Amino acid sequence: MKITHDADFDGEQKPADHKKMSQQQQAQLSGKDRSLFQLVVKHYEAKQYKKALKSAEQILRKNPKHGDTQAMKALIINAQGNTDEAFVLCKEALKNAMKSHVCWHVYGLLWRCIKNYEEAIKAYKFALKLEPDSQQILRDLALLQIQMRDYQGYIQSRRTILQSKTPSGQKNSNFRLNWTALAVAQHLAGDLYDAERTLTTFEETLRQTPPKTDNEHSEALLYKNTIIAETGETDRALEHLEAFYKISLDRTAAMEMRAQYLLQLERREEAEQAYRALLDRNAEYRAYYDGLRKAIRIEDSDTQSLKTLYDEYAKKNPRGDTARRVPLEFLDGEAFREAADRYLQQMLHKGVPSTFANIKALYSNPAKRETVQSLVESYLSGTHTPLANGSADQHVNGDEKPETKQAPFEVSVLYFLAQHYNYHLSRDLARAMDLIDKAIEAQPEEVNHHMTKARILKHQGNRQKASETMEKARTLDERDRYINTKAAKYQLRNDENEAAITNMGKFTRKEAVGGPLGDLIDMQCMWYVTEDGESYVRQGKPGLALKRFTTIYDIFDTWQEDQFDFHTFSIRKGQVRAYIDMLKWEDHLREHPYFSRAAISAVGVYIRLSDSPGLNGLNGDQSAMDASERKKAQKKARKAQEKQEQIDAEKKDGQKTASVGADGEVKKVDTDPQGTKFLQTKEPLEDAMKFLTPLLEYSPKNILAQQAGFEVFMRRKKYLLALRCLRAARSIDASNPLNHEQAIRLRHAIQSLKEPLESQVSEALEAELSPLIPHAADLLKLNSEYLAENNESAAHVQASLRTRQLLDPNTADENQKDVIRTLALPSVSLEDAVRGLDLLKEWRAESRYRDDFIAAAHERWPEATTFMTQED
Repeated sequence: MKITHDADFDGEQKPADHKKMSQQQQAQLSGKDRSLFQLVVKHYEAKQYKKALKSAEQILRKNPKHGDTQAMKALIINAQGNTDEAFVLCKEALKNAMKSHVCWHVYGLLWRCIKNYEEAIKAYKFALKLEPDSQQILRDLALLQIQMRDYQGYIQSRRTILQSKTPSGQKNSNFRLNWTALAVAQHLAGDLYDAERTLTTFEETLRQTPPKTDNEHSEALLYKNTIIAETGETDRALEHLEAFYKISLDRTAAMEMRAQYLLQLERREEAEQAYRALLDRNAEYRAYYDGLRKAIRIEDSDTQSLKTLYDEYAKKNPRGDTARRVPLEFLDGEAFREAADRYLQQMLHKGVPSTFANIKALYSNPAKRETVQSLVESYLSGTHTPLANGSADQHVNGDEKPETKQAPFEVSVLYFLAQHYNYHLSRDLARAMDLIDKAIEAQPEEVNHHMTKARILKHQGNRQKASETMEKARTLDERDRYINTKAAKYQLRNDENEAAITNMGKFTRKEAVGGPLGDLIDMQCMWYVTEDGESYVRQGKPGLALKRFTTIYDIFDTWQEDQFDFHTFSIRKGQVRAYIDMLKWEDHLREHPYFSRAAISAVGVYIRLSDSPGLNGLNGDQSAMDASERKKAQKKARKAQEKQEQIDAEKKDGQKTASVGADGEVKKVDTDPQGTKFLQTKEPLEDAMKFLTPLLEYSPKNILAQQAGFEVFMRRKKYLLALRCLRAARSIDASNPLNHEQAIRLRHAIQSLKEPLESQVSEALEAELSPLIPHAADLLKLNSEYLAENNESAAHVQASLRTRQLLDPNTADENQKDVIRTLALPSVSLEDAVRGLDLLKEWRAESRYRDDFIAAAHERWPEATTFMTQED
């Protein structure tokens, strides 16, 4: 737990004016004990918790009801990891010293430790009533207020600090950071003019002009300028910027701001010069081209003028990419063909591996996709027209190497086409595999070629071979961290968790607690933790899966908590603009795709635990087993669990001595390596809300989040909330097949209620649900009509069959046969087939139906691991 301070950024928790007890508390101690109390504080600040605790207990033996000492002892044992005991002791201290500001401050620190910021703020405010001039309490209160985004409270606290004095008697108004902090508070609260006035007031107090090398002053001026710009007074912002433009230390930022202001004020000639100056500094930044285009009034439809502009900078920067790549987006027809031909030949002659990655964004335009394909195919067949010197441009100083027996250009073409035919918009996996095999034959040691082959195998559904191929690529360059992580990722996709962590261990700290996995968690390696959790979901080990997803949740909590380290540090160091950007980013933290992905997966696991209470991480998913198979699995699981518990106990015994380090800090010990505690929940749907609530709040446009919310609320019988999720999902994608299934399920659930809903709830439901599905609708007929309308889409057919199974269980045999028939649809994909097999398992279909489905799917996707038999 860290708290940062203006005066000393040491990250320690300190009680307010801890070296000064209240007069009443001082009177209770002798001179010797008062000195001993100072020693307690000294040892605590030095993190010598054992010595601090020993001294505190020595005082309490003589004065067992001394509140401040009890509070200090509570702070010490909290630092040792005994938070519950610390709360009990601190409450006892408050009973003995209700009017001690130290006790109340410590009480607030304990609440902050468990992230109950509201209670912490209450305690701090009560402490301030007792000691209004305490700088430490004021700073801690201000930190919590900005953390909670209580901007008005933060303004009040920062103004109080500004008007007060330091413990040494100096005025806080003499320090820039206190003025800046108040300006930030006003800025965040939307009081832009007050923020500007605060910064101006401080500038007027300066007795001498800061030196030109003063970075803090330069940043403060730029920050003030951004505030003026936000008021909408662009002319005044430009005037202010011009006053310090030449001495600004962040030259690039000043130039960008000046160019933007000139463009907004329609001073186009000056704006043009400003953007050209920026392009002279960095000709690869696309935003500068956009600004220059607007400055010289080139419309999007004027492709010839645009091309002339980019050609100008392409000549100035022959080694640059942006000026040659961007025109491919707005050119069409023969002009596009010529530009693409020149670009592709130059890149492929140079053997740039990222050529396809640069080009694939154009594939959303079918005509351009076909043009690129025909061009590169002509390179392969040799029917193209080589450009100057066999390359796209004249090369000077011999920077183009002579082509060898196996021409690099030809290999680059093979590599590009393999990626082209592997891409989802131009997919032909057989052709892609043939091309990449030829590229590997030409350059067997090229890592990128083997990686691409692994991707092709992945798209064919052959996870095993994909993993093996990516591992082979890793062995070609064992010092490359990127290929190492790719190999581990493919192993996780193939559920080879042990092999994956072994690979990752090649680049982790050997001394890390918890081994490679512990280090990856400490380093917040979210991609690995997420993939590991999803692997355990596939393996039917929900305990381990939830453990990983909870780790992701905790990482985001840590990121939010880490703001405390910057609330004071950033302002003290003068990095105010970066600090404001960080706060804005933190406000949308849980919109991050990794949080959404982990949360959706975790909610899915909790739903399965709710539907199958007997499910556990060692038994695995027994939903598709018959009685005899389930009995064998449970017997095997009991033995495995006993063995694992023995191993865990031995590990735990070995780690007991290391639970507290030499410095007194608590070392984390994983007491639940298998995630068993997650399976012991009695309310899985309540636990799911921990993930679902922020998911729906921060990712309302994520259809998977809304659909997961529907499933949870339906099981909790919160029909209005379920309907809200359904309507949100339909607004995102009305054609999504799951929307149809969920709408009918909701209407069916309401029709099947044994007891009617409350009148208000019922009326609200009908008002919003009836436009989707009328109250008296024949659900079977409605579902049949939907099936007839969407019988060419496997996903829609599966949704309607699942709905029919719900409405009429007697159609089970027909439904299972219809699932098999979806494999004959022209548009069916490998993903559709996998979902079809999962549907048969969900229905516990007879083995003959599953076997028929697997056989038919294997015939269509012979490389797919999911549909391989033991003979294969």
